[in-house]
Amino acid sequence: MARTVGVEEELLLVDARSGEPRAVADAVLDGGPWPRELVAELQQQQLELNSSPCVTLDQLREELRAWRCRAAGLARSEGVAVAALGTSPMAVPPRLTPRGRYRRMAQSFGLTAQETLTCGCHVHVGVESDEEGVAVVDRIRPWLPPLLALSSNSPLWQGADTGYASYRYQVFGRWPTAGPTRGFGSAEGYRAAVSRLLASGILIDQGMLYFDARLSAKFPTVEVRVCDVCPEYQDAVVLAALVRGLVETAAREWADGCPAPGDDVSLLRLASWRASRSGLDGALLDPRTFRPASAHDVVESLVAHVEGALKDAGDLYTVRAGVDRLTSQGSGARRQRQVYARGGPAAVLRDAVLRTAA
Repeated sequence: MARTVGVEEELLLVDARSGEPRAVADAVLDGGPWPRELVAELQQQQLELNSSPCVTLDQLREELRAWRCRAAGLARSEGVAVAALGTSPMAVPPRLTPRGRYRRMAQSFGLTAQETLTCGCHVHVGVESDEEGVAVVDRIRPWLPPLLALSSNSPLWQGADTGYASYRYQVFGRWPTAGPTRGFGSAEGYRAAVSRLLASGILIDQGMLYFDARLSAKFPTVEVRVCDVCPEYQDAVVLAALVRGLVETAAREWADGCPAPGDDVSLLRLASWRASRSGLDGALLDPRTFRPASAHDVVESLVAHVEGALKDAGDLYTVRAGVDRLTSQGSGARRQRQVYARGGPAAVLRDAVLRTAA
């Protein structure tokens, strides 16, 4: 049986007419309590959706569609809509969610917390043990930048084009633990690294370990956190299938005794920056050589790397069709720029609303 896979998506709450982000998350959720599938986030201008652990992509696809529609319906009751954008194209005053943890984050991290209105897509894949999970985290590190490029959906910030395909990744990178990590070697090594970070007194809790890939503190999963939220739920399904393929491939390599790559974190940061900067519309760094290569070739190497796992899970057709569509039509960043050129930030937000729950 294929490994379980689940997805967390963060969505903006925007005015149904003007498209301006609105700080109404608590009002939208006031009819709860809701299950863990629908929760508030750091900022009041966003919601988080969570799928259940799914075995088939059909199940995951239906859950994401249903929860996006449910969120859109709840938002409508407050005169707002949901938009799957990695960042807001408009300038937005900070409105942090008034919870104890978020207040402490604001006090400790100041403008970094206030300006983090970003929406990501986090993929959880089941693992058998912490040992297997750490082996996976160590082995998938060079393959995460192509996932960021495929998902890139945040070129606009404060009313301007940033020049980045995923500016969300740059904004989120201000947090002290965000980004790529070194290899940990074992579950004991991972736990020791986490203990040292928490002992620093800087982090509020273990939830602030914002690694691009980590062991979940709540579930028996590897959590890949590198992606922007996708404009359409179908693309999130493609990313989830690729992540599941990476996890399964890495677990097999570990079981076969293949060593984890000893990649320098500085090279991983360069590869991530390159993916954040150009997305699918420029060169990326090859995950094996860290030399420039076309985005098409790098994405093809990713699919080839996980092809066996995709076939075994029955996911290859879905991934092949989705990747072909993204590499030919471009990621969400390209469409945002096209809409922005015609109608400015408000047009981008209105377009995103139409695509989010379609």
